[in-house]
Amino acid sequence: MNHPFLAVAVLCLMSATGPSLAQDAPKPATPAEVPSVTLPPELDRVLRDYERAWRVGDAAALAALFAEDGFILQSNRPPVRGRKAIQAAYEGGSGGPLRLRALAFHAEATTGYIVGAYGYGDGPGDTGKFTLTLRRTPGQPWLIFSDMDNQNAPPKPRRASDTP
Repeated sequence: MNHPFLAVAVLCLMSATGPSLAQDAPKPATPAEVPSVTLPPELDRVLRDYERAWRVGDAAALAALFAEDGFILQSNRPPVRGRKAIQAAYEGGSGGPLRLRALAFHAEATTGYIVGAYGYGDGPGDTGKFTLTLRRTPGQPWLIFSDMDNQNAPPKPRRASDTP
């Protein structure tokens, strides 16, 4: 048998069966939900107060949870700094059955953080995730210095009809 003929035959066989073999490749696993952790009461209060204020659309109560020079850092929006600006940013934009859960945390005397996930209503799963950086004056309640959040799904592409 001629060696070039054998090489061509093997290449033809590989190209014919390659696509069917590739279709049997395992699909990427769906990431497992990160379990919640239990927060100490003074940190848990921050999340529960945030949920309560959000649910009733109380922008002033939401802003009061922040340090005077705090930030909100939301996806697809510029940073907002300061309680008054935070209140204005939340006016008319909050309200609804927000659920917050903690994934990790750390706190020392005057600084801390909470990494968490959020969702809405009683539906399963999380809609997005957040980090809260916290600070306080010793003996005082924790305040949010920064709140950064983003959704788990990418934003939907804009259609030409969506532009003003």
